[in-house]
Amino acid sequence: MVNSVSNEELIKSIVQKVVEQLQSGGNQDSSSVEGSAPASKVGNMKIENAGSAQKGKRSDEVVIGLAPAFGLYQTETIVGIPHNEVLREILAGIEEEGVSFRFIRVLNTSDVAFIAHTAAEYSGSGIGIGIQSKGTTVIHQKDLEPLNNLELFSQAPLIDRKTFRAIGKNAAKYAKGESPDPVPVVNDQMARPKYQAKAAILHIKETEHVDRSAKPVELKVIFE
Repeated sequence: MVNSVSNEELIKSIVQKVVEQLQSGGNQDSSSVEGSAPASKVGNMKIENAGSAQKGKRSDEVVIGLAPAFGLYQTETIVGIPHNEVLREILAGIEEEGVSFRFIRVLNTSDVAFIAHTAAEYSGSGIGIGIQSKGTTVIHQKDLEPLNNLELFSQAPLIDRKTFRAIGKNAAKYAKGESPDPVPVVNDQMARPKYQAKAAILHIKETEHVDRSAKPVELKVIFE
């Protein structure tokens, strides 16, 4: 118990120091977390704004809601999976079920539960996926409360390509009115202390791009 407490205190101390450096402009390694300008491409993927998001009318669609910095100021998950590969895997899972998809960017929050719920509200099927830049993901349904979701993948360090594909597949099944078995979730108690400081930094940098008054934006995601 003593070691657990001391580890928590150490993590909090590290995060606090990094936050202070970021606020003072003294962080020399900030480019490794976020670029000063948005990325024009991530690998073979380009994301373009396509105007204000519209609520869908198709009953066979899944809407994927991206966090404010996803694919722009952050381009890979907390364990280094490039964002183009994340979306490619999710789409592969959706396409396997013969369901259509759309992308929106949710700008008024960095909370993945609310990103996913917004995506569900804009989906014709009522099913949406929300993804934070660090990889935390939620499958949501519009009739549920924001904090009461269909499936939550809270440990971003443990989400691999196979899991992202399975998330897309399950979301598509929900959109078809099915009740799939939840995607298996790996649980590693050591992941939290190992990645907590980095996760906090990434979330802070994500939140810097939140615009509380902004409406969701429709996105065109192009794979070249």
